[in-house]
Amino acid sequence: MENKMGQREIYEFLKKHKARWFLSKEIAKKLGTNVYSIATCLKKMRYAKMVNFKQRDSIIQRNNPFLYKFKK
Repeated sequence: MENKMGQREIYEFLKKHKARWFLSKEIAKKLGTNVYSIATCLKKMRYAKMVNFKQRDSIIQRNNPFLYKFKK
């Protein structure tokens, strides 16, 4: 059974790696959890303006359209 991550764990992870942008699947892999749980939390964090995010440079990115970074 996979561990479900919450917003706090994601926030702490991004805080620890302030200088880097991450895809949701990279965060999920580093935290050892499901990418769907991470994506759901990140979506809520985007709307709450808790994280910096930007669209990827690639032309079409359906599954991972955003990069995320710690918001100072």
